[in-house]
Amino acid sequence: MPLPLSPAELAWYVTGRFYRRADGLLADYGYFLHLSGIDAPLFAGEVAEGNAYFTFAAQPFRSGSAVNGALQLGLDRVGEFSVYLQREPAGDFDDPASFARGERIAVFRRTGLVVGTTVEASLGGAPGAVFADNVFSARLIESRPFRFDGHSYDLAEILGRGVTQFGTAANVPVPVPITPAPPHYDLILPFTGSAIALART
Repeated sequence: MPLPLSPAELAWYVTGRFYRRADGLLADYGYFLHLSGIDAPLFAGEVAEGNAYFTFAAQPFRSGSAVNGALQLGLDRVGEFSVYLQREPAGDFDDPASFARGERIAVFRRTGLVVGTTVEASLGGAPGAVFADNVFSARLIESRPFRFDGHSYDLAEILGRGVTQFGTAANVPVPVPITPAPPHYDLILPFTGSAIALART
C-alpha cells in the first residue's frame, strides 16, 4: 500500500472538458494525467483520453453567474464527481458518458460554492488571451479498494479527507460534434486541473 500524502502534497493532474447541455445543465468529464500513489503507467499507450485507465465524471449541475466589469463569474453549486478505473480504456470526448464507465473507485463532493472567473485581455483594441480559472475543495465521501497492475490501492488511504483543486480552462470552445452521442451539448470547453491533498482528520 502506498504511503498517504501529506497535507498540501500534490494529489493529481487532470484534463477534461466542460459540457453545457441545451437545458443549461453543466458537467465535466476527463482523465488523470497523474495520480499520486499509483505506481504504474496510467495509460495503455500514448497519453490520450482513449488510453486512460483512470477517468472522472461529474453529476450534471446548474451554474449561476455574476459580472464585475471585465470579469465574468460562474457560480457552481455544491455537487459530486466520481473517479473510475477503466481496465479497458475507452474515453472519448465525443461521448462524455464514456468517462463514467468501468469500476467506480471513489466519489468526491465539493464542499461549497465554486466561483470560476473568466478574463479577456486586450491590447490596443485587439482581442488577447482568453481564459478562466477556479478553485474548489472536495471531500472524499466514498472509496473502494481496487487492484491495478498487481498492486492494491485505496484512494482513501492515499488522499485522506479529499483535495483542493486549481483549474484553468480555455474560453475558446471545442467544436461540437456533428453527430454527438446524446444528450446533445451546445458548448464544450477544455480545461486542466491540479489538486493537493487536504489535511487528515
